[in-house]
Amino acid sequence: MRIIAGTARSMPLKTIPGLETRPTTDRIKETLFNMIQMEVPGCYFLDLFSGSGSIALEAVSRGARKAVLVENNRKAAACIQDNINFTKFNSYCDLKVMDAVTAIRTLERKYVFDIVYMDPPYNKELEPEVLECLANSTIINEDTLIIIEADIDRDVSVFESEAFYITRQKKYKTNQHVFLKKRMEADCE
Repeated sequence: MRIIAGTARSMPLKTIPGLETRPTTDRIKETLFNMIQMEVPGCYFLDLFSGSGSIALEAVSRGARKAVLVENNRKAAACIQDNINFTKFNSYCDLKVMDAVTAIRTLERKYVFDIVYMDPPYNKELEPEVLECLANSTIINEDTLIIIEADIDRDVSVFESEAFYITRQKKYKTNQHVFLKKRMEADCE
């Protein structure tokens, strides 16, 4: 696993051994960043369920102004910190070792994120709870792009609600990216 493009191009990244995290493959990461390349430079990037931190570090390498990485697993968080130190992105990254919902509440009134990326463990159905928390949060607005990485068989219609709508879906062999936006206040009434 490595950083694909930008200032830290080709730098290798560590991941924890075993199946506790599922690092996004370089090919899928490259496809994702090709789709969002215009939104990344100068953005505030939130990476929920960060795993190895490779998605947020890729964003910083490509010009994100700030990345907040959230990971509840302490082994994975230690790996993320090692990757942040190795890439020398310490001044651009803020690691939060806590669950996603707690992190969202902690970040209230500190940031408004341009991109929120979440790759929760598959088959635990954590997305609706996180989306509900985001819907009532000040850390996003109608311009924020929310990207969810999900298993290929995941029914993504559950991601749509009074608060969010799907703008795009990209399927791969084993997983998919679902792109969401917050509905305008008038759309919710």
